This record gives sequence, C-alpha cells and structure tokens, in this order.
Amino acid sequence: MTHFDNIRAWAEARNIIGGCTSRDQFLKLTEEVGELAQAILKDDGDEFVDAIGDIVVVLTILARQHGTSIERCVEAAWDEIKDRKGRIVNGTWMKDS
Repeated sequence: MTHFDNIRAWAEARNIIGGCTSRDQFLKLTEEVGELAQAILKDDGDEFVDAIGDIVVVLTILARQHGTSIERCVEAAWDEIKDRKGRIVNGTWMKDS
C-alpha cells in the first residue's frame, strides 16, 4: 500500500470522504494553506513539512470525493508541464522562444 492508499483508507474509516462535502474539504485546504503561509513567514521548517503533508492529505480526500485520485491529478499535471521550456526570471516564468 502507498501513503495515498493509507490516507484514503484512514479517511474512509472516519467517514470523511462520504461524511463531508467538497466545500468542507476546500475550506480545510485553505486553512492548511494559511498554516503553510505562517510556516514560511516564520521560517519554521517543522511546521512547513507538517503543512505540506496536511495539504496533500486534504487534496487526496478531495480527489476521491470527485471520483479521481491524487495520483491521476499529479500525472495529468506532470504530462502538461514536462515538456515546457523556460525558466524563472525575477520570480516570473519566462517561456523559451
């Protein structure tokens, strides 16, 4: 089993996937993103790791609620970006010409 399988089993056992809405999970996601922002502002490495992990957990649950998987979402994103050419310049993505 993968960590994602464990997250889904944990969420199913606690009725999170069926017992709350996507809206509930999205609100939870924004809470976790806020915690990530605080960790970055405070340069708190432990809280940074915790917040990223919590975000992945919420996204895994949200994906399941919508009949897909976090793995499929990541694969789709990778397929979209893998061949992009460019780089970050002064904080902005610049496509190669």
